[in-house]
Amino acid sequence: MSLTNTSIPEFTDALASGAPVPGGGGASALAGALGVALGSMVGNLTLGKKKYAGVQDDMVRILEKARALQTELLALIERDAAGFEPLSRAYGIPKDDPARADIMESALRDACQPPLDIMRACAAAIELLDELSQKGSRLAVSDAGAGAALCGAALSAASLNVYINTKSMTDRRRAADTEAASDALLAQYRPLADSICERVVRALRNA
Repeated sequence: MSLTNTSIPEFTDALASGAPVPGGGGASALAGALGVALGSMVGNLTLGKKKYAGVQDDMVRILEKARALQTELLALIERDAAGFEPLSRAYGIPKDDPARADIMESALRDACQPPLDIMRACAAAIELLDELSQKGSRLAVSDAGAGAALCGAALSAASLNVYINTKSMTDRRRAADTEAASDALLAQYRPLADSICERVVRALRNA
């Protein structure tokens, strides 16, 4: 089943079920895609407006990047599911099977990559939303803030899917490197997402 071709009710029902996928990673990717799509809306509402003539080239550039990120994040819903299914099967291998440890380690390593890629895509989206919140149409500034809130939440949610897998890895050096990459993204981009939301709130409330 293609998760990205299901309806919203079908996706949320699948998420709510006991099926192994979609899970937190897929939900994070979807939230990130929605966040960056809101950014594209801000860009499109700014594009072609005389009042914003000075930022038209910026909007064209941002919209191109946002479209690519939206496509990537939707693809990561499928990639996260594909990465987790082997791990789900590995957990079912009897503990006395001598092949279990190697299969588990390989599956854990592979399952870490999609959520880390989701984090990277969300980080790039937050950068665009930061720019949109400052240069985009004031009529849509709330949408830039909403996009940042979604991408910030997606960033944090995806990190949990990294850490639950690194926790069980026996290769502690690889686990530490993976966690460090996640930590760095959180440290830089979660505060940025929060600051965008705060800036938007101040603008809306004339603070």
